[in-house]
Amino acid sequence: MQKQEKKNVIVPAFNGDSAYYFVAKQCEFGPRVPGTPAHQQCAKWFVKTLNGYADTVFVQDFRTRVYDGKVFDGQNIIATFNPNAKKRIIVAAHWDSRPYADNDPDEANWKTPIDGANDGASGCGVMMEMARVMKTHRISENIGIDLIFFDMEDYGAPKWADDNLHDDLAWGLGSQYWSQKPHIAGYNAYYGILLDMVGAANPRFPKEYYSQANSAWVLNKVWRTARDMGYDDYFLNELGDPINDDHIYMIHYAGIPTIDMIHLNGDDDRTSCFFPYWHTINDNIEQIDVKTLQMVGNVVMNVVYNE
Repeated sequence: MQKQEKKNVIVPAFNGDSAYYFVAKQCEFGPRVPGTPAHQQCAKWFVKTLNGYADTVFVQDFRTRVYDGKVFDGQNIIATFNPNAKKRIIVAAHWDSRPYADNDPDEANWKTPIDGANDGASGCGVMMEMARVMKTHRISENIGIDLIFFDMEDYGAPKWADDNLHDDLAWGLGSQYWSQKPHIAGYNAYYGILLDMVGAANPRFPKEYYSQANSAWVLNKVWRTARDMGYDDYFLNELGDPINDDHIYMIHYAGIPTIDMIHLNGDDDRTSCFFPYWHTINDNIEQIDVKTLQMVGNVVMNVVYNE
């Protein structure tokens, strides 16, 4: 039997500066809180820009109720490449930002909406740059890529709310909707990679607990790629905290093995397990590091192009 040689795949260059531009552009709209003009304007910008890159762009409108009973209109945005390919890979992030800075050290800021530069915009910035690159540097026609921008992820109950309002299902409302009613009937994917808080300097990406428990083979594929590229100081071979994030619904509702690439602290005295400015007014563009965006983009591009 003749040994089959692995084909030589050319992975196009990911541009960290361009990804940074896409993060900054989102922040320029202001906090992308559902029900605000900034939220609506950012959605229009995503759709218009992605229509210039992707083969097809789907806008999934939905209506949902948040923790306090208020009802909002949301939009999941899906940019598709090679729509006819049966083997599909999802890269996802959430594009809305939190209406409350309820982890801010100053209680006076708790009801202030946040820019969400890292918590949301960073993952979307990486995906926008992927879309820009994939327009002219096509991936194999046998592989379909779906970039999913989830809405209504970050409207869970604030810390001052009554205990009975704190429910895990109050978070990730856009991914819950999509996972139960995908943009195409019968849609399925080989696996998914969720990007959350992937733009701060000196990130720590341990192996998030639920990702390891439910999608270990995907996690190993991505972390092995990162190690081979020399990023093992950041993509850590250690188990991280269990995080209630969009990947949970993709796994359990849609049946798609999905991992959460997410910045998690490792200090025992931490006030939260997330990056230091999570859900504070200081989660702004100043926290975003081009080198981190470059690293994350390099890893994800190498994973999907080498399928």
